[in-house]
Amino acid sequence: MLQISTFTFNPFQENTYILHDQTHECIIIDPGCHTATEQQQLSDFISRKRLRPVQLINTHCHIDHVLGNRYVADTYQIELAIHKNELPLLEAVPRQAQMFGMGNIESSPAPTRFLTEKDTITFGESSLKILFTPGHSPGSISFWHENNGFVIAGDVLFRLSIGRTDLPGGDFDTLIQSIQTQLLPLDDATKVYSGHGPATTIGFERRNNPFLQMQAW
Repeated sequence: MLQISTFTFNPFQENTYILHDQTHECIIIDPGCHTATEQQQLSDFISRKRLRPVQLINTHCHIDHVLGNRYVADTYQIELAIHKNELPLLEAVPRQAQMFGMGNIESSPAPTRFLTEKDTITFGESSLKILFTPGHSPGSISFWHENNGFVIAGDVLFRLSIGRTDLPGGDFDTLIQSIQTQLLPLDDATKVYSGHGPATTIGFERRNNPFLQMQAW
């Protein structure tokens, strides 16, 4: 049975996800752990559950989602995977840190694998389908598990909101198209795990999200 554990880290209150199944293999998505305390919280959970991290993945590469990349990669000797369109954002993270007054931060390792919507994330006895969902950023990707009925959507879709598009590489029309073509076709009961805030469902957002009500689906 695939399980999802959520941690909220850093000043941006970003959601980090660990997915693990009965084999104890796990993947870490968007590690935002920034302080030593946050890093220890993540590692303590992995140790307590006797998990073995095998993949490190970013839904996208804004600073709040990658602050823990270096720690996770070095601690567990695993490599980073992103969409290739996110590479300029990843490389700009040190400048973003200065802009936000965060000082010098540990730079993320370079990715060794570029993911596309044709790929599948596999670990243990589990697999996730990749959905290409740009708009909040140029190469945002989401991860869908049909049997368990959930999608990890990064900053594409939130409870009663959508990702901002006023950051470099953002585009409102592209984001709406991504939601329309990649997320809304999923079953209404599909649970959406977002990059910030509480989880929601596709059906709830279809009926109540004001940004989606504006659109003529």
